Amino acid sequence: MTEEKPMLETGWNLDNSYARLPKSFFTKITPNAVPSPELVIFNDTLATNLGLNNVELKSKDGVAVLAGNSIPEGSIPLAQAYAGHQFGNFNMLGDGRALLIGEQIPPSGDRFDIQLKGSGPTPYSRNGDGRAALGPMLREYIISEAMHALGIPTTRSLAVVTTGESIIRETELPGAILTRVAASHLRVGTFQYAANFGTIEDVRTLADYTIERHYPHIADDENRYLSLLQEVIKRQAELIAKWQLVGFIHGVMNTDNMTISGETIDYGPCAFMDAYNPATVFSSIDYQGRYAYGNQPYIGGWNLARFAETLLPLLDDDQNEAIKMATEAIGEFNKFYHENWYAGMRAKLGIFNEEKEDEKLIEDLLNMMQNHSADYTNTFRALTLDKLEETALFNSEEFKLWNELWQARLKRQQESKDDTLQLMRNSNPAIIPRNHRVEVALESAVENGDYSVMEKLLEVLSKPYAHTQEQMDFCTVPAEIDQSYRTYCGT
Repeated sequence: MTEEKPMLETGWNLDNSYARLPKSFFTKITPNAVPSPELVIFNDTLATNLGLNNVELKSKDGVAVLAGNSIPEGSIPLAQAYAGHQFGNFNMLGDGRALLIGEQIPPSGDRFDIQLKGSGPTPYSRNGDGRAALGPMLREYIISEAMHALGIPTTRSLAVVTTGESIIRETELPGAILTRVAASHLRVGTFQYAANFGTIEDVRTLADYTIERHYPHIADDENRYLSLLQEVIKRQAELIAKWQLVGFIHGVMNTDNMTISGETIDYGPCAFMDAYNPATVFSSIDYQGRYAYGNQPYIGGWNLARFAETLLPLLDDDQNEAIKMATEAIGEFNKFYHENWYAGMRAKLGIFNEEKEDEKLIEDLLNMMQNHSADYTNTFRALTLDKLEETALFNSEEFKLWNELWQARLKRQQESKDDTLQLMRNSNPAIIPRNHRVEVALESAVENGDYSVMEKLLEVLSKPYAHTQEQMDFCTVPAEIDQSYRTYCGT
């Protein structure tokens, strides 16, 4: 049975503002205790930033909280209800294997959701066991922390504990619980739930809560709900552009996996692209390529249209006028996305200012990369370091002509060569969580109980723009890339 007792020495300073929303938005849950929790990885830096006591959290009592065996003072454990479009089909969903234990308020005064993922079944489990396997939880830890280091808004990972249980998937696997940290777990799907199963006032309450928590600067706007839509559109345009710029493929861009805060969430079938190809898909269940790399901006706009639909009654009493407002707002997404993406691509090429021909320069390079199956990350890394290796792309006549045009373009700007180099170094990661490297780290941890490979990988991923000699071994591409690699939802 889960025990409740004060945990002041660990630094927990919990509130749960979400529990003050209408009761239909969540279900209060007593966490399911696990037999023998053991801490296997802990994020010391993140814990410190959250105002937590690292030493105490690693103690037996501290690990009991991370396993759901003990409830810290101030916690109101609950599972959130939400709905969403999964591969285009609308479903009733909810936190089927996750508990929000509360919102940590560190000395900075910010507010962060603390969620246990894999902590057991909830009313939203849909016949699932609510548990999680060790491998997928470690995978989320690696990728989310790599994304943070890359400068991409993301949920983060505080810890992973093993539970002492075996869970059954295709085979018997060791169970684990991930402690996930987020600005919030509000999703497009949360609004879809309110709009489809609640009242207009429920949607209004949720929107007001969202504005207070994430967008307080728009609280006094003439039409605060239109401003909310516009702010979320801008954040998602910036986020997806950042994904594209580093070759990240989310893999399952359902509406319940799009946050209102603009953070990346849910690292199930995600992966990073090796050879540049917009059609790249890794997810084992994405048979039609709906969530392929090149489709991510389109899907982002589609998901935001679903968000806009939930806000229509709040935008204007006249439905036609509300639809017009929403349509105009959604129409801005492509503009915001392309502005962010082209600005990022210019930076990757060391370009500070803007010229009309830049778009063609960028597109021509990407087309050559695709035609020659060039590695996405390593191509930009080679350009950054001015080390053009013996590859089909760099040896081609078309690239040599392109390179001349690029060098001429750089000479037309006022910034120095050193400034250009620094811009490129800051914009092109030397290292990403290569799929084969992640798999080796996971196999070593899960099969052999050896976490040293994962810890080393996390160390080098923590400084992706350092371009150090130490990172060289982690830049290599496997002989057989992308085509055979598959990722899974990890339930």
